[in-house]
Amino acid sequence: MLSVNKLVAQGRGLSIALLKRAATVDLDWDLRQKSRFEATDSAGRRLGVFLPRGTVVRGGDVLVAEDGSLVRVQAAPQPVLVVRHCPDHGTPSDLLRAAYHLGNRHVAVELKPDHLKFEPDHVLGEMLQRMHLVVSEELAPFEPEGGAYAAQDGAHTQEHGHVHAHEGTHEPPHGHAHAHPSASAPPRGKPLPVAVASAHVHGPGCGHGHDHDH
Repeated sequence: MLSVNKLVAQGRGLSIALLKRAATVDLDWDLRQKSRFEATDSAGRRLGVFLPRGTVVRGGDVLVAEDGSLVRVQAAPQPVLVVRHCPDHGTPSDLLRAAYHLGNRHVAVELKPDHLKFEPDHVLGEMLQRMHLVVSEELAPFEPEGGAYAAQDGAHTQEHGHVHAHEGTHEPPHGHAHAHPSASAPPRGKPLPVAVASAHVHGPGCGHGHDHDH
């Protein structure tokens, strides 16, 4: 087994030629949020990954093996529930309400301008349908939002010397660490039949509906 104990976030500083020659490994979110796991890369090598505790691996990161070889991480497509606003009766701002309710339940959510993703939970899916949102089950890479107080492992945080004026305080300026999600947007996975209840049918493009006086 080849030991891996170093990660280069998004391959920063590595040449394109090196990255093109590197082996790849497909990992779902369950594995990528662990700091210790085993996997097999595209070259058939068995990898034993031992990263600092709290490290989260993202698609596009590069693992460095003990022999110096590189392994590019690819976020593997996995079952997810995708939430979109109803094109007939909703607005994009409905996704803000959905994100609020999912976050209130401590659900890991991937945030995009036109949709949300989270791991299958059909109780939550039905709740969102009742809120006039369209919920479908798909296969897609999953890159949930990192927590505001995520572990400072150095892999996915960058220090910025921002100076902020705070009213009512005389504390000196301080730096803030901000988490930066991957810049590349993963492609949409293959749609699957909706596995959540769809008793409400609101219109042609809507997975729900109610008896409203329009």
